[in-house]
Amino acid sequence: MEKPEVLRREISTLVFDQYGTIVDMQAGLVAAVTPFLKTKGWEGKPNSFVTWWRRTHYENSMIDALCDRGHTPYRQIGHRAVSFVMDRSGITYTQDEVQWLVAEIEKLKPFDDVLAALQKLRNAGLKLVILSNGDRDMLEAAKPYIGFPFDDVISVQEAGYFKPHWKTYATAQERIGEDRSSILFVANHAFDCIGAKSFGMRTAFIDRRKRPFGETPHQPDLIVSDFNELAAVMSDKP
Repeated sequence: MEKPEVLRREISTLVFDQYGTIVDMQAGLVAAVTPFLKTKGWEGKPNSFVTWWRRTHYENSMIDALCDRGHTPYRQIGHRAVSFVMDRSGITYTQDEVQWLVAEIEKLKPFDDVLAALQKLRNAGLKLVILSNGDRDMLEAAKPYIGFPFDDVISVQEAGYFKPHWKTYATAQERIGEDRSSILFVANHAFDCIGAKSFGMRTAFIDRRKRPFGETPHQPDLIVSDFNELAAVMSDKP
């Protein structure tokens, strides 16, 4: 890992994943689906339903990027994932219900430690940007629920691929207009950090779930437990 003083000296921009890093996707979607599943008479665990949903979405987005036959919108991937999980769970549903559930992603709130930490990072003179797999309109709709004015919000639609395809990070770097080594990419997901690091960005892994990063040549430059620790490391100017 890189020494904190080196990161503070050389990093000018922090780029954040949104879903699961800035906003609490698991808890937010569990809260949304719990009453819905109850009305359907489903006796399974809402947390499991959301985990299946997210895993199916991830799998389908990776298939979409690897097939390389044109970018499928995040919302459409979401519809496929939710429909699959409904079928798997034996739940009768309408397309309107699927659309409603996918739209709940736009209303997700930040983790409790995020906003104060972002302000501390901004006060330290760092540029703060989001790079998300979400569609442009979904990211725009989410802004009021997040409640923090990022310097830029970039959708992978601009690149035409889902993360961790290298073109997503290249597109962000081109739009930011700085050397990739001066950008610290921040995510709660190892795959996202690996993608950014392999492109040449520095990376910070938010280890909220207390899981090993895994064996890879693209290890993160920084591992922190939450945003408070990230802000403490990156805003402590020498």
